[in-house]
Amino acid sequence: MHLRSPAVIWPAGLVLLLLSIAMATTIGPSDLGPRDAYAAVLERVGGPSSDLSLLQQSIIWELRLPRALLAAACGAGLALCGVMLQSLLRNPLADPFILGVASGASTGAVSIVVLGIGAGAIGLAVGAFFGAVAAFALVLLLGFAAGGGMDRMILAGVAATQLFSALTSFIVFTSADAEQTRGILFWLLGSLSSASWRDVAVCGALVALGVVVCWASAGSLDAFLFGQDAASALGVSVMRVRLLLLGVTALVTAVIVSTSGAIGFVGLVLPHAARALVGTRHRVLVPTATILGAIFLVWVDTAARVVIAPQELPVGVATAIVGVPAFVVILLRRRRNA
Repeated sequence: MHLRSPAVIWPAGLVLLLLSIAMATTIGPSDLGPRDAYAAVLERVGGPSSDLSLLQQSIIWELRLPRALLAAACGAGLALCGVMLQSLLRNPLADPFILGVASGASTGAVSIVVLGIGAGAIGLAVGAFFGAVAAFALVLLLGFAAGGGMDRMILAGVAATQLFSALTSFIVFTSADAEQTRGILFWLLGSLSSASWRDVAVCGALVALGVVVCWASAGSLDAFLFGQDAASALGVSVMRVRLLLLGVTALVTAVIVSTSGAIGFVGLVLPHAARALVGTRHRVLVPTATILGAIFLVWVDTAARVVIAPQELPVGVATAIVGVPAFVVILLRRRRNA
């Protein structure tokens, strides 16, 4: 059996992901090992009592485990969005930030936190979703007004990104106090420090839904690789598929931004790494990219927690530090193989 076969890569990736999450729960200032983590989790799900103190159990169950699981969900979701956007736009540089979706989600979330718009009726995730949809609608409006080509959509996305980033900065610097500003700026750089089991459930469910929708649309995404006209000639409903998948991208990105802030380079780099392993067929590419994205962000977030301890490095900064050199390597390999 070939080592790059999905029958090898997927089980190996899932085992590595589970081991990564287990290891992430044991890394930190508290002296807790894999057996302690296993005992704490087993006790919480109805198993025998452990010898751990309440503090040690809380560190594992309330802090480290939900954070590791949320990192896995966010990494998987960002990689998935990168796969969809790079295929739909036929642009290897596309990621969830290219259409202004992440910037719009940030604006919506910050409006809830700082301005209190609808704070009693809607939550942070809903505010982020409305911001993402607003950015998405603006990009569609500008893109179709300019002719509807993919290059124009990308330019419209750049414009929307700058606009909503400016709006976020304006809201923060005119309406937030010093403490709010510090917390929001740290969150906008990417942070999983406030992870909760609710965040894990919501983010995990929507990412799983995105994987199902994307995998079900794998044939259409394969057709998009040959261009819009070719996809239409092959019987793909181009507008319907594009709106569906871009809408899913907006929803998944909004939920991720609302729980973890803006985390870059995962959606840009990991789809390329997955293609290097399994090729471009989306029925194989989609699960591979999500698994790689999950593993990648679990370890990057773990490193961000401990590399400058007792302080914490924003995970968005850590992904950029790791992602830029990785992307340079990918570009050099693509040039060599061209």
